[in-house]
Amino acid sequence: MSWELKFKNSVKKDFNNIGFFESAKIIKSLNDFIENFSDDQERILLKNGNIKRLKGSLEGCYWLRLRTYRVIYEKRENELIILVLRVGSRGNVD
Repeated sequence: MSWELKFKNSVKKDFNNIGFFESAKIIKSLNDFIENFSDDQERILLKNGNIKRLKGSLEGCYWLRLRTYRVIYEKRENELIILVLRVGSRGNVD
């Protein structure tokens, strides 16, 4: 079973702020992430702190660490979609 990577329209602005080369690296990392995504992989990433479950207004979403950037995403299991909501540097993603 494979996952599909989708981006919320507002993520284009995030990528424009980051720049082309960094955005390309992030997209490649996200493609690698969904290619290897499984419940076991998710548990490992949660345990080592590279993924965190969010609370409050973003409950049900996750925060993913990709080098110096953070990606907020939502996992839609019934559609096998990883929907990227925000991308930004540490401290600028909320």
